[in-house]
Amino acid sequence: MTLYSKFWGSDAQLLPQSGNADQELTHRQRWQEAADRYSDGPLREFANGVLDDPITSRIFKAIFGNSHFLSQCLISDIDFARELVCNGPDSTLHNILQSVGAFPTLPAETTDQIMVRLRKAKQRIALTIGAADIANLWSLQKITRALSDFAESALSASCSHLLLELARQGELKLENPEEPEKNSGLIVLGMGKLGARELNYSSDIDLIILFDEDVVPHAGPTDLQSVFTRLAKDLVSLMDKRTSSGYVFRTDLRLRPDPGATPLAISVRAAESYYESVGQNWERAAMIKARPVSGDIKASHNFLRLIRPFVWRRSLDFAAIQDIHSIKRQINSHGGGSDIAVQGHNIKLGRGGIREIEFYAQTQQLIWGGRDTELRVQPTLSAIEKLREAGHVLAETAEEMAEAYKFLRKLEHRLQMVGDRQTHTLPSSQEKLAHMAVFMGFGNIKLFSKELLNHLYKVEKHHRELFEGEADLSGAGNLVFTGSEEDPDTLSTLTDMGFLEPRTAANIVRNWHMGRFRAIRSSRARELLTELVPEILAAFSSSSNPDDALKRFNGFLEGLPAGIQLFSLFTAKPGLLELVAEIMSTAPRLASWLSRHPILLDGVLSQDFFQPLEDVRGMAAELAEAEAEGNDFQEILEIQRRWANDKAFQIGTHILRGRLSPCSASQPLTSVADVCLSSLLTSVTKIFCDQHGKVPGGEMALVSYGKLGSKEMTIGSDIDLLFVYDCPRNANESDGKRRLPVAQYYSRLCQRLIGAITAPTKDGKLYEVDMRLRPAGNAGPIASSFDAFASYQRSDAWTWEHQALTRARVICGDAQVTVKINELVREVISAPRDHSELAKEVVDMTARLRAKHHEDGVWKIKHIPGGLFDIEFIAQYIQLRDGAKVPELYSLDTVSVLEAATRNRCIEESVGKDLVMGVTFWRNLQGILRLTVEGAFCEERASLGLKHVISVACGEETFDELKQRIKIIKGMTVKHYRSILDQQQ
Repeated sequence: MTLYSKFWGSDAQLLPQSGNADQELTHRQRWQEAADRYSDGPLREFANGVLDDPITSRIFKAIFGNSHFLSQCLISDIDFARELVCNGPDSTLHNILQSVGAFPTLPAETTDQIMVRLRKAKQRIALTIGAADIANLWSLQKITRALSDFAESALSASCSHLLLELARQGELKLENPEEPEKNSGLIVLGMGKLGARELNYSSDIDLIILFDEDVVPHAGPTDLQSVFTRLAKDLVSLMDKRTSSGYVFRTDLRLRPDPGATPLAISVRAAESYYESVGQNWERAAMIKARPVSGDIKASHNFLRLIRPFVWRRSLDFAAIQDIHSIKRQINSHGGGSDIAVQGHNIKLGRGGIREIEFYAQTQQLIWGGRDTELRVQPTLSAIEKLREAGHVLAETAEEMAEAYKFLRKLEHRLQMVGDRQTHTLPSSQEKLAHMAVFMGFGNIKLFSKELLNHLYKVEKHHRELFEGEADLSGAGNLVFTGSEEDPDTLSTLTDMGFLEPRTAANIVRNWHMGRFRAIRSSRARELLTELVPEILAAFSSSSNPDDALKRFNGFLEGLPAGIQLFSLFTAKPGLLELVAEIMSTAPRLASWLSRHPILLDGVLSQDFFQPLEDVRGMAAELAEAEAEGNDFQEILEIQRRWANDKAFQIGTHILRGRLSPCSASQPLTSVADVCLSSLLTSVTKIFCDQHGKVPGGEMALVSYGKLGSKEMTIGSDIDLLFVYDCPRNANESDGKRRLPVAQYYSRLCQRLIGAITAPTKDGKLYEVDMRLRPAGNAGPIASSFDAFASYQRSDAWTWEHQALTRARVICGDAQVTVKINELVREVISAPRDHSELAKEVVDMTARLRAKHHEDGVWKIKHIPGGLFDIEFIAQYIQLRDGAKVPELYSLDTVSVLEAATRNRCIEESVGKDLVMGVTFWRNLQGILRLTVEGAFCEERASLGLKHVISVACGEETFDELKQRIKIIKGMTVKHYRSILDQQQ
């Protein structure tokens, strides 16, 4: 029997060997040097003698040779080391807890003083528990209980100090300053391992901090929310702020309700409302371990009773069980997650690890604990035993899970003792792994690995069998988004899937679980989304820009009014999710559109969505059928906008999927505008006539210019309009109840129509309208009489206005005035002109536009030299130059004009082919950019997927080939522009 065997056992052979002889020697020398500095003879005698005692020398050897942190604790505090060795760990633990928990230790203890006191106590408690663990004196339960008891004492001392500080500031009027926490209304719940009294050696502590407004003895001017938010912040600082004395516990408050949107401390009412409305099943699982650890214990228990129905349900509905299954399968399903290994394996989060044991118990507690109150226990080992007693777990399984848990927790502690680091990962190097094997009491790596793998495989097997037969949701690996901490395996999986910002992606999905968006607030919506998460991530990871695509999808979800229907559709129609991922990845503009109008997805489900689009007659019939459901004009406006949005989205999707080229899409886009404007003019005119009657003999036509006129519209094109009316000379006013003079009548009618087109509704505007091409521009009247319009075009219009007139088209209107407008346009376009003067004015206009827009970048395709406007101006010049002798040139779109010019030898055949190819290329490029890009296209920031989509739409396989093609067409167009226009001047 040795001097210290009474406290430290008598069998030194049971203690671990030194894993690192060099480290042991270094620490032994430092111990001796520290001892020699003491003038206290008995202390030096202890320091020398303890290394000679057969029992304590072996303990010191194990500490010095395996744990740098514990060695430092011993060497820096030899006086305490003597107390620990001489009195044993049990007595020492008791004394430390008494000193920490005794309140008040100092009558007026400052914050700095309590910080130093707690940090010194933490170092001593770490050494005490570490030594008892290494000496194999305490069971796992006693070790984790000791750590947890210390955390509670430290929290209680800190809360008491902070409450007294608030009382001194006049914010609180405490019932009893000697017991500040009592009836204070402050609720501090320990969660996770602290709640279950299972803290690991270097554990952080998870807390939820609340305040009961009905209990708090509030006396000051500051609102309670601010008071307790400040208290929570100060409590965290007291616990985890690193000083020269170290820290007490890293403190995490992220398990509180909706941590991204709530203050650090919230009221009981707010917490109750959250759990009743959007509390999730993983939060129910977390609440199993919730336990009052400091503050007002009575108020804490009252709160836990309040939310008991949220945590423990007498009967689980099928959907809730499915959600629990989903969480389990996300954490790790068969074939998912990291492989079981030894080197580099994470014994907490990896397969077969501690988390799987905890989840194994918690999941079954949730399922069965609603009816069986005996299962409502917090420690993991107790839960497994209670499940065995209730017949939910086989005795053999319970024993294997319990033994594995003890082994893995012991290993976890040894890993963390080495350097006081919150780590759960085994060393990757053979040398360090050998050291750890020795620290665990094994003779070599082989024996250690055999024991470890035996436990890991058994845990993985039982964990996998828990819901055997369930579908695999993990896919490529771990996908864990429940709780508040980031799962390393999940980040690794996301990286492997192609996400460059895995933490951002994980945080996005975690926020979905929090139910922050309106569409995900119902439990059913979250259950459906939980099931879909792996499929969603897989769909987006297949895109070329997963990160941006997921962010856009997150914005899309944020704008959804409800989610159950859509998530059900995604489940039933996986192709729909793939389409959404494609849009979010490669078409930012279309994605933004979809986010503003999620109802657009409904159209995708129709059988004819990807069929060829209707002609203008079919569209008119379809719109008329839709508008028939409207009860008033406002409803008709909404119906029309939804219909137009549906069609534009359908056309855009056809372009994206390669079913339509951007050029080919111009015709259906134009038809949509024609149909909407014609219908709108009819509706507006009817309402207007009910008020003001008609102008006797009067007629009006709606004339379009630009892309709408030439039927070359792109996604997002605005529309250039002109209103022309004609009436008998003797017509002075309308004949309705509220008569108006002719000019005022048509002006107001046109204003009404423009207002109906541009009025913002919940579905947006129909189109942006440009009226600058009317006679006299913005200074002219909104509606022009035919005579004034004709006179202006014949006598006063500039050449550029005649260029614009080549694209003029009557969309809808009365018959006679339509004929007169068409005849006038033909007349003006075919009027004889001085070719040299015409060429000079076209070239001057080109230069003015180029100077105005400064579009010299390669992607500013309209006004750059050799760009789209150059070819369009060539075609317009030819129309005005040769229109008198070649009637076939009276065409609206640029390609038709150039083809007619080629056939009639107005330009050489090779030139005509070049220009047709050029305008087709520019229009395809413009069309795909308008579809996919919001704002200017930036080559440096564009994703590979977007570049691919743009290239393919323009007939090229790679982006580099597209850039080369741009260069060729620019050069070719500049050459032809000069040869055609410059030679005429």
